[in-house]
Amino acid sequence: MKRLTKKQMIIFAVGQLGWSTLSGVINAWFVTFYLPTQGDIDAGATQFITPGLVVFGFLTILGLITALSRIFDAVTDPLIANMSDRSTNKRGRRIPYMQWAAVPLSTVTVLLFCAPVNAISGINVAWISVFIVLFYLFMTMYCTPYNALISEFGKTQDDRMFISTAISLTFFSGTLLAYTPFVFSGMLRGAVGYGWSYRICFIVLAVLACIAMLLPTFLLKEKEFVDTKPSRSNMFKSLASTFKNRDFRVFVGSDIMYWIGLTLFQTGLPFFVKVSMALDESYTMIFMGGMTVLSAVFYPFVSALVRKFGKKRLTICGFLGLALAYLVTALIRFIPLPGLVYGALICVIAAFPMALLGIIPQSIVADVAEADGVNTGENREGMFFAARTFAMKWGQSIAMLVFTSLAIIGTAQNTALNEITASAKGLTIVAFTAVAFCLAGAVILGLYNEKKVMQTIAEKKKG
Repeated sequence: MKRLTKKQMIIFAVGQLGWSTLSGVINAWFVTFYLPTQGDIDAGATQFITPGLVVFGFLTILGLITALSRIFDAVTDPLIANMSDRSTNKRGRRIPYMQWAAVPLSTVTVLLFCAPVNAISGINVAWISVFIVLFYLFMTMYCTPYNALISEFGKTQDDRMFISTAISLTFFSGTLLAYTPFVFSGMLRGAVGYGWSYRICFIVLAVLACIAMLLPTFLLKEKEFVDTKPSRSNMFKSLASTFKNRDFRVFVGSDIMYWIGLTLFQTGLPFFVKVSMALDESYTMIFMGGMTVLSAVFYPFVSALVRKFGKKRLTICGFLGLALAYLVTALIRFIPLPGLVYGALICVIAAFPMALLGIIPQSIVADVAEADGVNTGENREGMFFAARTFAMKWGQSIAMLVFTSLAIIGTAQNTALNEITASAKGLTIVAFTAVAFCLAGAVILGLYNEKKVMQTIAEKKKG
């Protein structure tokens, strides 16, 4: 079997630029678009669904829709993974699924923001409910096979690290692209109105994302690089077998801590900027962009560091570095320094840990999946990466609940409005909580037996 060239690995990474852009659009704009604040309404935003905490007294309608779609998503992750692992398609087990999913995923992302009634309506609730479920379905159809290819295309540790580095860079690039409507929607608003100023941005992003997702499916022939036998296990047996792997269970436990800590910070960043640092909200994108660019500077050094120190030790260092960045964020309330100084400090401290944690964990999953395949004789890469995606989604969901519960400590909330009124005290508690989750992630990962996993892979290469 052929090895991918560096150019082909970059082509593969472009696929992640596409889906991370669409994922970023949903993460950044879904709630903002459908739960407008009073300021947004004054600027021309439409209320499409009933606002406020009207479901059981503690949930918005959109919150309930999101929670139910996540439950559906949790079921489809292992289902799609198992279908991909068992596929006998002559073009490969992964590429066909990615190709089928790209256009529907891009289309559904735009339609999700096109509720048909320009006022509060039950029809809009039904529309949003259907299209958010379809979004997660097609996202899973693309992402789960895509992630499984990391292990299958990465035939050597150097290849695996290069792919992980490239897709980490395209992931952050896609996330940044998703924030561009902050800039361009304002330019369009006077001509097309509030709603369409965002929809036009989403259409442009969806077209670019679709092209990016399709590129690797047309330019890379899976069968030239991968020769694996389809798994014969059904979904439940395959999922159970995946979680029987002790090292994978350890990794997933650590990974959930990472995603909770990371999402607490990303969700809270606009509030840290506005409330804790007393800066304009526009600095949110400046700090996020600066952190991303600075993190990318460290990317070329990660592979060399992995060869010298190993993945486990560097990932633990990443956890500790991220914990330090969150600790600095927590100290804003206690040590009086200009907000810009704190913003710059956080960006600098967090950049290197973000590079480590953005690259290495994907490679660890690929290692565990390969070692498990050697031990069991079954190729279930799709299920391993689906389980990792499942951990990511649950970590993000838990973080959202934790953030909205802690950030409001010390404030009086108006349950009829959509705004979250965060306090300096609540945000300090959020930052300390993020520190705790990062430290927990480091401790749990300490139980990962990297030596055994790598020995298993090395023995396979010798054989």
